[in-house]
Amino acid sequence: MTDHNENRVGSGDPVPHILRQWLSSFRPWFTAPSWDHLLVLVMGAILSPGKRTVTACLRITGRAEAGNFSLYHQLLNRARWNPRTLAARLLSIVVASLVPDGPIVIGMDDTIERRWGPKIAARGIYRDPVRSSHGHFVKASGLRWLSFMVLAPIPWAKCIKALPVLTLLCPSERYDKNRGRNHKLLTDWARQGVLQLCRWLPGCDIIFVGDSSFAVHTLAAALPDRATLITRLRLDASLFAPPDPRHEHTLGRPALRA
Repeated sequence: MTDHNENRVGSGDPVPHILRQWLSSFRPWFTAPSWDHLLVLVMGAILSPGKRTVTACLRITGRAEAGNFSLYHQLLNRARWNPRTLAARLLSIVVASLVPDGPIVIGMDDTIERRWGPKIAARGIYRDPVRSSHGHFVKASGLRWLSFMVLAPIPWAKCIKALPVLTLLCPSERYDKNRGRNHKLLTDWARQGVLQLCRWLPGCDIIFVGDSSFAVHTLAAALPDRATLITRLRLDASLFAPPDPRHEHTLGRPALRA
């Protein structure tokens, strides 16, 4: 017989036992209070029809009038849990369940979360890829996130779904400058994410897929031999090798290509 307290979070509605089973692999990395709050937020994220904010999660689970609502917000900004450790665990579960054989295809793409306010310090102004066109440039203000997604076939849906396993915040150049940091470009964050995923998947063949934003030599050169990068190149892309290094006896003007 299941303990009554095992299926409840505080004094709210019971959390389905199947949800606890699904998330049991992540239980060791949370304290007991944080784990209870996490279950509520996950349940709310599944049920929310619109934006999956903390407020929406509390409202859909019947906690709109909860006096301790700030504890759910603190789970995301103060609680002591390591998102990178959870990302590695999530990746291993997704791969073992949906891609047990063959190469692992990982898509990467950046998205802009439109956020305002004095406390959203890492936001910047970027080109809006959805509303912009070749002749019309539209700017968007917000946070830039870089997401890595396992492109896995879902048997019961008979299609391929993009399952996010790692998401990185790419702060704006102004944010890094104000804090005395060296600014990292989107491709720099992509290189770090690619190398991290390769370390989490030792011995696996990996195919990374991205748009033309990731068509840079530094990213392609950083990949290990068992990883492949597929991206769209410019029509005038230069695919020749760099020139040989010059020395003191080299004659003529500097070469542009090998």
